Amino acid sequence: QVQLVESGGGLVQPGGSLRLSCVVSGSILRIYDMGWYRQAPGNQRDMVAVISSDGTTTYADSAKGRFTISRDNAKNMVYLQMNSLKPEDTAVYTCSAEISTFGFNRRDYWGQGTQVTVSS
Repeated sequence: QVQLVESGGGLVQPGGSLRLSCVVSGSILRIYDMGWYRQAPGNQRDMVAVISSDGTTTYADSAKGRFTISRDNAKNMVYLQMNSLKPEDTAVYTCSAEISTFGFNRRDYWGQGTQVTVSS
């Protein structure tokens, strides 16, 4: 069984910063891409940032220059440093990872999400 657990969300003022963390646990053989997605009320879930196992990163246009994704392969963790936050960044942020487990092919796993609210 694989679990992804996010932490670090909360309420922050516009212009502030937050750092999200996500830890992967369970019977993991290998973790491939890891990423952060967000969904605001009434909207679809969108990709924020993705990082490959070799460290290659991809960002949504809205995140470029403000957000930084990183990972610690030894700890099975992925992070999202968010700076210069705007009210439109308010959403539930969910981490995802493509994982292969013992006896099973690789597939995407998702966390439960953490709320980020940017408001004065």
